[in-house]
Amino acid sequence: MSEFRFTRPDNFPPVIKNLIIINVLMYVAQLTVNNGFSFSEWVQLRSIMPDELRQLLIKEGVRGSELEFKPHQLITHMFAHSPETLMHIFFNMFTLWMFGKILENVWGSKRFLQFYIACGLGAAALHLGVEYLHCQSLLTNIKTGGLITAEEEGRAVAGALGASGAVMGVLVAFAYLFPNTELYIMFIPVPVKAKWAVLGLAAFDLFGGVTGLTGNSIAHFAHLGGALTGFLILLYWNKNNRQTLY
Repeated sequence: MSEFRFTRPDNFPPVIKNLIIINVLMYVAQLTVNNGFSFSEWVQLRSIMPDELRQLLIKEGVRGSELEFKPHQLITHMFAHSPETLMHIFFNMFTLWMFGKILENVWGSKRFLQFYIACGLGAAALHLGVEYLHCQSLLTNIKTGGLITAEEEGRAVAGALGASGAVMGVLVAFAYLFPNTELYIMFIPVPVKAKWAVLGLAAFDLFGGVTGLTGNSIAHFAHLGGALTGFLILLYWNKNNRQTLY
Protein backbone atom coordinates (compact mmCIF):
# COMPACT_ATOMS: atom_id res chain seq x y z
CA MET A 1 0.00 0.00 0.00
CA SER A 2 1.37 3.41 -0.95
CA GLU A 3 1.99 5.91 1.82
CA PHE A 4 1.57 9.62 1.27
CA ARG A 5 2.85 12.24 3.66
CA PHE A 6 2.03 15.92 3.63
CA THR A 7 4.86 18.22 4.64
CA ARG A 8 3.74 21.64 5.79
CA PRO A 9 5.88 24.44 4.31
CA ASP A 10 8.25 25.92 6.86
CA ASN A 11 7.36 29.53 7.68
CA PHE A 12 10.97 30.17 8.75
CA PRO A 13 13.17 27.72 6.81
CA PRO A 14 16.77 27.51 8.07
CA VAL A 15 18.57 29.62 5.47
CA ILE A 16 16.03 32.44 5.63
CA LYS A 17 16.13 32.38 9.43
CA ASN A 18 19.92 32.46 9.57
CA LEU A 19 20.24 35.14 6.89
CA ILE A 20 17.92 37.40 8.88
CA ILE A 21 19.83 36.70 12.10
CA ILE A 22 23.18 37.50 10.44
CA ASN A 23 21.83 40.74 8.96
CA VAL A 24 20.40 41.84 12.31
CA LEU A 25 23.67 41.05 14.13
CA MET A 26 25.62 42.98 11.51
CA TYR A 27 23.25 45.92 11.91
CA VAL A 28 23.72 45.89 15.68
CA ALA A 29 27.50 45.81 15.18
CA GLN A 30 27.29 48.77 12.83
CA LEU A 31 25.45 50.74 15.50
CA THR A 32 27.72 49.79 18.37
CA VAL A 33 31.26 49.11 17.06
CA ASN A 34 32.57 52.65 16.58
CA ASN A 35 35.30 53.06 19.19
CA GLY A 36 38.17 54.07 16.93
CA PHE A 37 36.91 51.66 14.28
CA SER A 38 33.94 52.08 11.99
CA PHE A 39 32.42 48.68 11.34
CA SER A 40 30.21 50.09 8.58
CA GLU A 41 33.27 51.47 6.83
CA TRP A 42 34.94 48.06 6.97
CA VAL A 43 32.00 46.06 5.57
CA GLN A 44 30.69 48.31 2.80
CA LEU A 45 31.59 47.81 -0.86
CA ARG A 46 34.04 50.42 -2.12
CA SER A 47 34.56 51.36 -5.75
CA ILE A 48 37.55 50.07 -7.70
CA MET A 49 39.05 53.29 -9.01
CA PRO A 50 42.23 54.22 -10.89
CA ASP A 51 45.17 54.93 -8.56
CA GLU A 52 45.59 58.37 -10.07
CA LEU A 53 42.06 59.37 -9.13
CA ARG A 54 42.50 57.92 -5.64
CA GLN A 55 45.60 60.05 -5.06
CA LEU A 56 43.84 63.18 -6.30
CA LEU A 57 40.92 62.59 -3.93
CA ILE A 58 43.27 61.99 -1.00
CA LYS A 59 44.98 65.32 -1.73
CA GLU A 60 41.55 66.94 -1.54
CA GLY A 61 41.11 65.60 1.99
CA VAL A 62 39.28 62.30 1.43
CA ARG A 63 40.51 59.59 3.78
CA GLY A 64 42.33 56.75 2.06
CA SER A 65 40.24 54.17 3.93
CA GLU A 66 37.16 55.52 2.16
CA LEU A 67 38.68 54.73 -1.23
CA GLU A 68 40.08 51.26 -0.72
CA PHE A 69 38.37 48.22 -2.20
CA LYS A 70 39.07 44.90 -0.48
CA PRO A 71 37.86 41.43 -1.58
CA HIS A 72 35.97 40.69 1.65
CA GLN A 73 33.60 43.55 0.82
CA LEU A 74 32.06 41.44 -1.96
CA ILE A 75 30.48 39.30 0.77
CA THR A 76 30.18 41.61 3.77
CA HIS A 77 28.29 44.38 1.97
CA MET A 78 25.29 42.13 1.31
CA PHE A 79 24.79 41.45 5.03
CA ALA A 80 25.02 45.08 6.18
CA HIS A 81 22.63 48.03 5.90
CA SER A 82 22.57 51.76 6.36
CA PRO A 83 22.83 52.48 10.10
CA GLU A 84 21.09 55.81 9.54
CA THR A 85 17.64 54.30 9.02
CA LEU A 86 15.82 51.23 10.27
CA MET A 87 13.67 51.07 7.15
CA HIS A 88 16.54 49.87 4.95
CA ILE A 89 17.10 46.62 6.81
CA PHE A 90 13.41 46.20 7.69
CA PHE A 91 12.14 46.25 4.10
CA ASN A 92 14.98 44.06 2.82
CA MET A 93 14.48 41.43 5.52
CA PHE A 94 10.69 41.52 5.21
CA THR A 95 10.91 41.01 1.44
CA LEU A 96 13.51 38.26 1.85
CA TRP A 97 11.27 36.45 4.33
CA MET A 98 8.06 36.88 2.35
CA PHE A 99 9.38 35.60 -0.98
CA GLY A 100 12.55 33.75 -0.02
CA LYS A 101 10.79 31.30 2.29
CA ILE A 102 8.69 30.11 -0.65
CA LEU A 103 11.76 29.55 -2.83
CA GLU A 104 13.64 27.74 -0.06
CA ASN A 105 10.66 25.46 0.60
CA VAL A 106 10.45 24.67 -3.13
CA TRP A 107 14.16 24.36 -3.92
CA GLY A 108 15.65 23.24 -0.64
CA SER A 109 18.09 25.11 1.56
CA LYS A 110 21.31 24.35 -0.32
CA ARG A 111 20.08 25.49 -3.73
CA PHE A 112 18.43 28.59 -2.31
CA LEU A 113 21.59 29.66 -0.45
CA GLN A 114 23.70 29.16 -3.57
CA PHE A 115 21.22 31.24 -5.57
CA TYR A 116 21.09 34.02 -2.97
CA ILE A 117 24.88 34.38 -2.66
CA ALA A 118 25.29 34.27 -6.46
CA CYS A 119 22.76 37.09 -6.86
CA GLY A 120 24.58 39.15 -4.23
CA LEU A 121 27.90 38.67 -6.03
CA GLY A 122 26.28 39.50 -9.38
CA ALA A 123 24.90 42.70 -7.86
CA ALA A 124 28.38 43.65 -6.62
CA ALA A 125 29.97 42.88 -10.00
CA LEU A 126 27.66 45.12 -12.02
CA HIS A 127 27.82 47.88 -9.43
CA LEU A 128 31.64 47.82 -9.41
CA GLY A 129 31.78 47.79 -13.20
CA VAL A 130 29.50 50.80 -13.57
CA GLU A 131 31.26 52.72 -10.79
CA TYR A 132 34.66 52.01 -12.35
CA LEU A 133 33.45 53.60 -15.60
CA HIS A 134 32.16 56.56 -13.58
CA CYS A 135 35.57 56.96 -11.92
CA GLN A 136 37.31 56.77 -15.29
CA SER A 137 35.02 59.50 -16.56
CA LEU A 138 35.82 61.68 -13.55
CA LEU A 139 39.55 61.23 -14.07
CA THR A 140 39.29 62.14 -17.75
CA ASN A 141 37.29 65.23 -16.84
CA ILE A 142 39.90 66.31 -14.30
CA LYS A 143 42.76 65.77 -16.76
CA THR A 144 41.07 67.92 -19.38
CA GLY A 145 40.63 70.77 -16.93
CA GLY A 146 36.99 70.18 -16.19
CA LEU A 147 35.39 70.64 -12.79
CA ILE A 148 33.71 67.82 -10.90
CA THR A 149 30.69 68.47 -8.76
CA ALA A 150 30.39 67.51 -5.10
CA GLU A 151 27.71 65.01 -6.15
CA GLU A 152 30.04 63.31 -8.64
CA GLU A 153 32.84 63.14 -6.09
CA GLY A 154 30.44 61.84 -3.45
CA ARG A 155 29.33 59.04 -5.73
CA ALA A 156 32.93 57.94 -6.30
CA VAL A 157 33.63 57.93 -2.56
CA ALA A 158 30.34 56.43 -1.37
CA GLY A 159 30.26 52.75 -0.43
CA ALA A 160 27.43 50.33 -1.12
CA LEU A 161 25.57 48.55 1.66
CA GLY A 162 22.59 46.24 1.71
CA ALA A 163 21.02 42.96 0.73
CA SER A 164 18.90 44.65 -1.95
CA GLY A 165 20.80 43.16 -4.90
CA ALA A 166 20.44 39.60 -3.61
CA VAL A 167 16.82 40.26 -2.61
CA MET A 168 16.11 41.56 -6.11
CA GLY A 169 17.33 38.21 -7.43
CA VAL A 170 14.87 36.51 -5.07
CA LEU A 171 12.03 38.66 -6.42
CA VAL A 172 12.98 37.79 -9.98
CA ALA A 173 12.98 34.08 -9.11
CA PHE A 174 9.55 34.33 -7.50
CA ALA A 175 8.15 36.18 -10.51
CA TYR A 176 9.74 33.63 -12.87
CA LEU A 177 8.27 30.64 -11.03
CA PHE A 178 4.94 32.17 -10.04
CA PRO A 179 4.37 34.93 -12.61
CA ASN A 180 0.62 35.31 -12.17
CA THR A 181 0.57 35.49 -8.38
CA GLU A 182 -1.25 38.67 -7.41
CA LEU A 183 0.57 40.98 -5.03
CA TYR A 184 -0.77 43.91 -3.06
CA ILE A 185 1.68 46.79 -3.13
CA MET A 186 1.56 49.94 -1.00
CA PHE A 187 -0.23 52.90 -2.59
CA ILE A 188 -1.54 50.74 -5.47
CA PRO A 189 -5.26 50.06 -4.91
CA VAL A 190 -5.45 46.97 -7.14
CA PRO A 191 -3.47 43.71 -7.06
CA VAL A 192 -0.53 43.45 -9.45
CA LYS A 193 0.75 40.19 -10.91
CA ALA A 194 4.26 39.30 -9.76
CA LYS A 195 5.73 39.42 -13.27
CA TRP A 196 4.55 43.00 -13.82
CA ALA A 197 5.56 44.14 -10.34
CA VAL A 198 9.13 42.90 -10.75
CA LEU A 199 9.39 44.28 -14.28
CA GLY A 200 8.24 47.62 -12.88
CA LEU A 201 10.93 47.53 -10.18
CA ALA A 202 13.59 46.69 -12.77
CA ALA A 203 12.38 49.52 -15.03
CA PHE A 204 12.55 51.96 -12.09
CA ASP A 205 16.14 50.89 -11.32
CA LEU A 206 17.16 51.18 -14.96
CA PHE A 207 15.63 54.65 -15.21
CA GLY A 208 17.18 55.76 -11.92
CA GLY A 209 20.59 54.33 -12.77
CA VAL A 210 20.77 55.85 -16.25
CA THR A 211 19.32 59.28 -15.46
CA GLY A 212 20.62 59.72 -11.92
CA LEU A 213 17.40 61.53 -11.03
CA THR A 214 16.96 59.51 -7.84
CA GLY A 215 20.32 60.63 -6.44
CA ASN A 216 23.27 58.59 -5.18
CA SER A 217 21.61 56.97 -2.18
CA ILE A 218 20.23 54.02 -4.19
CA ALA A 219 22.64 51.60 -5.91
CA HIS A 220 20.35 50.97 -8.88
CA PHE A 221 22.86 48.95 -10.87
CA ALA A 222 23.45 46.66 -7.90
CA HIS A 223 19.73 45.90 -7.95
CA LEU A 224 19.86 45.27 -11.68
CA GLY A 225 22.94 43.07 -11.28
CA GLY A 226 21.15 40.89 -8.74
CA ALA A 227 18.06 40.70 -10.94
CA LEU A 228 20.04 39.82 -14.06
CA THR A 229 22.10 37.19 -12.24
CA GLY A 230 18.98 35.57 -10.83
CA PHE A 231 17.29 35.53 -14.24
CA LEU A 232 20.32 33.98 -15.97
CA ILE A 233 20.64 31.29 -13.28
CA LEU A 234 16.97 30.38 -13.67
CA LEU A 235 17.32 30.18 -17.45
CA TYR A 236 20.30 27.85 -17.03
CA TRP A 237 18.54 25.63 -14.50
CA ASN A 238 15.38 25.51 -16.59
CA LYS A 239 17.28 24.67 -19.76
CA ASN A 240 19.32 21.88 -18.20
CA ASN A 241 16.83 20.37 -15.78
CA ARG A 242 13.23 21.29 -16.54
CA GLN A 243 11.70 18.55 -14.43
CA THR A 244 13.34 19.59 -11.17
CA LEU A 245 13.41 23.39 -11.48
CA TYR A 246 10.14 23.68 -9.59
